[in-house]
Amino acid sequence: MRASTFRYIAVDAQSGGRRVRGREAASDAATLSLALERRGLLVLDVAVVEEESRSRRGGGTKRQVLEATRALAALLPAGLPLARALKAAENLVGGSVGATLGAVRSNVERGQALAAALSEHPAVFPPLYVGLVRAGERSGNLDDAFTRLAAQLEREEELRGKLLSVSIYPIVLAIGGGLAVAVLLLWVMPRFVDLLQDTGATLPASTALLLAISGGLRRFWPLLLAFPAVVAVLLAWSRTTEEGRRVAAKALLSLPIVGAVRRHSLAARFARLLGVLLGGGAPLLTALDDTIESLGDPLAQDEAARIRTQVREGVALHRALGEGQLFPPVLGQLVQVGEESGRLQEFTLKGAEILEEKTTRILQRLVSLAEPAMIVGFGGLVGFVALSLLQAIYSVNAGTFR
Repeated sequence: MRASTFRYIAVDAQSGGRRVRGREAASDAATLSLALERRGLLVLDVAVVEEESRSRRGGGTKRQVLEATRALAALLPAGLPLARALKAAENLVGGSVGATLGAVRSNVERGQALAAALSEHPAVFPPLYVGLVRAGERSGNLDDAFTRLAAQLEREEELRGKLLSVSIYPIVLAIGGGLAVAVLLLWVMPRFVDLLQDTGATLPASTALLLAISGGLRRFWPLLLAFPAVVAVLLAWSRTTEEGRRVAAKALLSLPIVGAVRRHSLAARFARLLGVLLGGGAPLLTALDDTIESLGDPLAQDEAARIRTQVREGVALHRALGEGQLFPPVLGQLVQVGEESGRLQEFTLKGAEILEEKTTRILQRLVSLAEPAMIVGFGGLVGFVALSLLQAIYSVNAGTFR
């Protein structure tokens, strides 16, 4: 077998728990983990260097996670032990996800819970994934948890495919329209106006406005080039720090249309986790505790914590949901029906399905509307530039310039 280069993170127990990072060649992740353990190191993470970078460039991590989840959903109901099922999934997907599964399997073989082992790799397994696995472990029905996860990931993959297919033309249109407007403002407009200014006359107001915009863009073009770098730094800050995540969550919710989509998405995630946990036999308060840990979004966690506090004080779940501002009212209405009929778990999952379907429809509609909106927007910009130039030409021909 061809050796691959792995990066690893481990803890050196002999030096007081010092964390060690390094790279080493091995036939597979399990062999490297075993070799490191023989040196007295406690392995935390192992990943293939070359394939990990290729996977990230190609955007294949999510597809690999889906393939691994499908494999586990098929192997665990067949009676295969968890460690062997993880090994089979590791060999199936390979790459960075396969190496991560190898590290997860090593931790599971040492007695760690699967959800805890998965939570050590948040870049591969998001909080929702870990939460559903934790729910399956606590209910003793891990097979069903992976079946639900596979279905959920397939829905997300299908939605991403649909959004990508309908987004290609708007993206191309945005790039082409942006380049056309930039050429008009930065190259065509200044040279054309120079010809008119040689006449010594005053330019029309619309032409003067465009000339001022063009001059500002040419003067401050370094700031335009720095804008993507600033955006990248802000995105990194919003994903790696608690304060950044909270600011980004508030910003998303404050946007007119995006905020509504975000509320439905968070409500669907809350309902899905709670329904799975209740279906596994967990008491309501325990299910709410696990849901809080698995939501991922700080504002949704605050809302779930508020709901949990009120339920502990004796308030009905649907009433606690209705008193909040984050989740849509339809979720509280469905939960009320479930509480009154004694089928809370069923109606909670039904609410998750309704909210997920509505989120999908809204996203598809937004992407579909982006194309005509861009056509109208860029068409209006190009038309305004053309009209301003024609006004200047007409003024010259009419003898308004002296």
